[in-house]
Amino acid sequence: MLEHVPHWLGHALRNVRAGADKICIAQPELGGDFGAISLSSLAFGDGGRLPIRFTADGDGVSPPLQWGEVPAGTRALALIVEDPDAPSPQPLVHAIVWNIPADERGLSEGAIRADGDGGADGRDVGRNSYLAEGWLPPDPPTGHGDHAYAFQLFALSEVGDPGTTPGRAALVKAMAGKVLAAGLLTGTYSRGEAAPVGPVSGLAPA
Repeated sequence: MLEHVPHWLGHALRNVRAGADKICIAQPELGGDFGAISLSSLAFGDGGRLPIRFTADGDGVSPPLQWGEVPAGTRALALIVEDPDAPSPQPLVHAIVWNIPADERGLSEGAIRADGDGGADGRDVGRNSYLAEGWLPPDPPTGHGDHAYAFQLFALSEVGDPGTTPGRAALVKAMAGKVLAAGLLTGTYSRGEAAPVGPVSGLAPA
């Protein structure tokens, strides 16, 4: 994967990035005028470095997430994780989870994995940018600088139908006009750069 991109090429592409304005939460069809959900992780602080175990350099499992109360009238939740710093026209999608039960308040470590047609409770893990179900571990090009991974959670007034194993376009279409509130959590990762050592947040060690 992208770990094989030589350092000189990654460095040359440092300014080639999709852009934060293209991530899902910024799309005008979702409305933008919605409330906030508190979204966090016990594994890293907002804006902090992702521990290696959640990346392509480690075990490659999805990190744990937790969130606060959602608005009255929430029928379901949806999660999408994107990398707006990918050297591509659009952000790289690392995970989609559709139709999370409205009363759920988190996802455990490793919970974002292939589930075929979905779970018994109606949730469905969608397709990442490699067209596979589950968590696509962060894998930035060496020398490209920090990549910010945007974990975006949406509270929806209606469940909608994005189809089985939805991709990003189907997700946005299914959520249009239905977003009551959203939460945003950012983790960073890089290769071939000076990286912080020690705890990644006040909650958990690296």
